[in-house]
Amino acid sequence: MKALALFSGGLDSLLAMKLIKDQGIKVVALNFNIGFGAKKDKREFLENATKQIDVELRLIDIREQFFDEILFNPKYGYGKYFNPCIDCHANMFRQAFSLLEEEGASFVISGEVLGQRPKSQRKEALFQVNHLVGDKIGIDEGLILRPMCAKLLPMSTPEKMGWVDREKLLDISGRGRERQLKMVQDLGLKYYEKPGGGCLLTDISVAKRLKDITARRKAVRGDREISLYGRYFILPDGGRCVISRNEEENQKLNIEHEKMQQIRIKEESWLGPVGLVDSESSMRDKGLAASLMLLYGKSQLREYPLQIGEANFFVVPFDSKQKAQEMMI
Repeated sequence: MKALALFSGGLDSLLAMKLIKDQGIKVVALNFNIGFGAKKDKREFLENATKQIDVELRLIDIREQFFDEILFNPKYGYGKYFNPCIDCHANMFRQAFSLLEEEGASFVISGEVLGQRPKSQRKEALFQVNHLVGDKIGIDEGLILRPMCAKLLPMSTPEKMGWVDREKLLDISGRGRERQLKMVQDLGLKYYEKPGGGCLLTDISVAKRLKDITARRKAVRGDREISLYGRYFILPDGGRCVISRNEEENQKLNIEHEKMQQIRIKEESWLGPVGLVDSESSMRDKGLAASLMLLYGKSQLREYPLQIGEANFFVVPFDSKQKAQEMMI
């Protein structure tokens, strides 16, 4: 018998896999990258986490699919920020079920705990996830098993079929994690994400940016990068610009964006950030965006030649970081 597991890297999903593995069932951990899980590569951490319970790990990139199909049109809406948790969880289950035959697995598990998260882990929300999965791909909803709170839910198909012993599953509910932390201590586990972390779509800054973008126009794929990285400015004539903070963000924002243009400094001595500005911005806003970019660089000249699209400028650095801060989300 084999099961696929939705594995975030967190405490509950790690323990859920351990509960099922201890019943003699092979478990494969699936970590789905939606593009908003973390800003840094988690591969090494995830490998260490799964190794400590002897579970295989698969890293699966669904960033484009999530952005195109889920993020901006969730059936069950958003949480407090820009987090479509119910639809996101259902999408991950659908992705996992699409791999059942290939992996030779029989059912899918997750670390969800009843009542732990107000948007996505109410009993009603868990049933909504099940229905979204079943309606979309026509599978038996009972093939979803949540070991951490299974005794508080109707029996799943793996339990009814005798593949899993229900008595060895748990009845955890609520936001406290005392029982989970005790289990971790007893098992000697050291690699797991601390409670309270997680999706960047629950970060207020990311949510504000995405709300600002979608209030003005249809989102495009490059908007993922500008929602996550750099300083985000609202300019006086209504344009927007994004300016990187460090070398890592220089690389993340050095992209071809369907709705924005790169601010290009035409001076070899320039050392500083990457900048993007709305293509449809006024010339005044474009000039200001360039001036702001110079402010955050190591400016040595009084003015710099630069190019935005087909337009060429000479621009001086903006004169005040405090004033710049007032334009920033």
